[in-house]
Amino acid sequence: MLEIRGLTVAYGKHVALEDASLDVARGRMVAILGANGAGKSSLLGAIGGRVAPVAGSILYRGRPLLGLPQHRLVEAGIALVPEGRGIFPALRVEENLRLGAFPERARSGAAERMAEVFALFPKLAERRRQFAGTMSGGEQQMVAIGRALMSRPDLLLLDEPSLGLAPIVTREVFAALARIRASGLTILIVEQNARATLELADHAYLVTASRIAGSGPADQIKSDPAVIRAFLGGSSAAAE
Repeated sequence: MLEIRGLTVAYGKHVALEDASLDVARGRMVAILGANGAGKSSLLGAIGGRVAPVAGSILYRGRPLLGLPQHRLVEAGIALVPEGRGIFPALRVEENLRLGAFPERARSGAAERMAEVFALFPKLAERRRQFAGTMSGGEQQMVAIGRALMSRPDLLLLDEPSLGLAPIVTREVFAALARIRASGLTILIVEQNARATLELADHAYLVTASRIAGSGPADQIKSDPAVIRAFLGGSSAAAE
C-alpha cells in the first residue's frame, strides 16, 4: 500500500530524517520506534502532507503522493492523527467527530461510523455533547482517533497516541487500537511505548539519529537483546 524510498526531511540546515526507506503492506500494522528527536514524526508528517521532504519518493497504491494537498490525501483514504491531537476544543465531541466525515468519500454511512466510534470509545458516547476542550488528555486522544476513523480511511497514521497519557488511559487507547487493527485497517504508528506497540504490530522499523537503523517482524524485534536494551529497557531475561 505504501512505499517510501530515500526520504529526507530537513528544517533549514538541520536534517531530521535521512534516506529513509520502508514499506507498509495492506492490512498490516507497522510501527516506527525511536527516541525523541530521532525523526519519527518528520517521517509521518511527510506522508500526511504536513512536511515537504527535500528528497525521496512516497508511493501510495503505486501512485506518487508528494505534493498533494492534505485534503486530497484524505480523499485518497489517508487519515493522520497528529501528535498533540489537533481537535477543536470549542466544539462538542459529536461535532468534532462529524467534521471527520466531511470528505466526500466519508459522507455516505457517517451515522453508522459514528455508532462504531461510540462502540469503540464508550466514554465519547457518554460525553457526546461535552466541549472537547474540557475533556482529559486521554479522552481528547479518543476524539482525535475517532475523528480520523470517521473519514473512512484505508491507511491510518498515528503519531504518538499515548504521549502524556496516564498508564490506565494508555491501556484503554491500546485496547482500542487492537480492535481497529483486528478490523483489517492498515496502520502506521509512531510511538515511544515500544513494548505495547510491538505487542500489536506486524512489523517494526527502528529509527536512531535520523536514520532507519533496523527493521523486522515485530515478534523478532521485541525479543532481540540489542533492541531490548536500546528501546524496551532492561535485559532479555527480564523481558522474558
